[in-house]
This record gives sequence, structure tokens and C-alpha cells, in this order.
Amino acid sequence: MDIRTDLAVEAKESFEGDGGEIEGVTLKKKTVGLENGSFEVSRVCVLNEEGSRAMGKPIGNYISIDTPDIDRLSENDYERLANEVAHIIKKLVNCHCNLNKTYFRVFVAGLGNRCITADSLGPYVIDNVFITRHFVKEFGGSFLAKLNACEVCGIAPGVMAQTGMEALEIVKSIAGKVKPDVIVVIDALAARSIHRINRTIQITDTGINPGSGVGNHRMGLSEKELGIKVIGIGVPTVIEAGIIVRDRVSEVMGSFGLDVDEVNEFVNSSFSSMENMYVTTKDVDEAVERMGELIAKAVNIFTHNEQEK
Repeated sequence: MDIRTDLAVEAKESFEGDGGEIEGVTLKKKTVGLENGSFEVSRVCVLNEEGSRAMGKPIGNYISIDTPDIDRLSENDYERLANEVAHIIKKLVNCHCNLNKTYFRVFVAGLGNRCITADSLGPYVIDNVFITRHFVKEFGGSFLAKLNACEVCGIAPGVMAQTGMEALEIVKSIAGKVKPDVIVVIDALAARSIHRINRTIQITDTGINPGSGVGNHRMGLSEKELGIKVIGIGVPTVIEAGIIVRDRVSEVMGSFGLDVDEVNEFVNSSFSSMENMYVTTKDVDEAVERMGELIAKAVNIFTHNEQEK
């Protein structure tokens, strides 16, 4: 089976060797302590075309945060996690844009179908982002400058089945009118590991390809297509059903002493029909709400230049 994942850290881990050593790709990890527990930050850098071909991902930076159970975090720990996400967004934007300019425009796009819970992360984030562009229209740019805030506009463009238009077409049209300095795109992703479902946040400066993790390829939102730097933020909310079955069967067959080739041959022949089936957790509605609020808070910290804690 062709195992799909939108997470660069999982693509890196799929290679054999010490952490999956690949020419043209680096992996660095750090652990961030909290009052109660910790979370891990992984940074995958695809440095050249060779690394891009091996990983199947564009050249750029992919930072993943494996979050703890957000519901169990103290208020201080929650703030620490949100500030870490905001810090990563700001750092990636700083690499490509002049954040110190007097007037900085941010366009936020929440991709996905709000009618399908597992695909509603993007629209949910948009509902919780502080929009400020109308203040400029009413009070002028100096008003936001006094607040130390960016000019922020946002949209949830829906999906092609709803609008008949690619998300890229809608975002590109609006960007041409608004002329933002950076576009922040949020979308639901697919993962390889059940342990990362609703728990990992990936932030990248390469944009986003909607639906790629579930084999539903749409036109990608990237700097190449839009002419503006695109920061992609995603959380895996689904996993291929066959992966779960495959892992369990492989584990059981391996315990009986069968070699890897025999296990793979059996699994690939038996479960290939499941490759278009995707599953999520029974609490996905609560998970999307939790992660959506966290990402929205991080975006608000970034766009309002709040002091990182």
C-alpha cells in the first residue's frame, strides 16, 4: 500500500537508519518543558532537490509540535504552548518578510469543509482569528500602529464540491486585491501514526497542498502559485484505515517469526482495497475545537505582536 502522510517528520522517520538519514534533509528535535510535562518540537529541513525527491516534499522548513493533552494543561502551560506556535510562525515569516515595516498585512485562509467535522479545522480557526482590516477602513492605518497590530483579513473559501472553484483561485483573487505581505493557510492533514492524530501541529514555509494526504489532490497554495510567501499550518485529523490494520497484522505475524518480506507480501495483497478509507477519532469534534482555538490564539499573538512568554 502507498502509505500517505502530510507530516514531513513522518516521511523522514519512514527511512531506515539513525533517525532516517537522507542526503539533503536534516532533522533536529528539542523538548520544551512545562510546569506539568513537556512537548517535543521537530524541525525537518529539506535543503535541495535531492532531498525534495526523496521526501516527496518541496524544499523548505517543516516544524512539528507533538502536543500533550491540551485539556489537562494548566493556564500557564497552555499559554507556553500557544506562544511556541506563535514564535515558530513569526520566525518563519521573518525569514522571508520585513516584519518591522510600519504597515504589515496578513491574509489568513482556513481551508476545508466546515460541514465535515474532520475537515473543519480551517474554518474553525477563521472564526476565532481577530480580524482588523475593517479598522483600517474606518480609522486609518495609524489606529493599528498604535495597537501594535497587523492588518488582518481572513476567509474560509470552502471546497471545490461546494463552490465549483479551487481554493487557490479564490485565495489568489483576494490576495490580488488585498496585497498581503504574507498568507497564512490552515488545513486538516492526514497522518501515518495514530499517536499523532489530533495531537501534532505542523508549520511550514512551503504552503499547503489541500487533500494531498488523502489522495484528493487539489491545486497547491504556495509562493510559486501566489507570488506571496505562504505559511502553512496543519493538524492531522484522519489516518488511512489500512495503516491501522496493517500495523497490527504486521506486529502479530512478526511475533510468529515471519520475515519482513513475507509480512509485506501478505499485508499488501490483503489490505490494498482499504487504501481509500480514512478514519478519525470519536472525539474529533472536541479535538478540532481544542486545536482550532490553540492555533487561532497563536495566530492572534503573532498578528498583534504580543510579548512572547
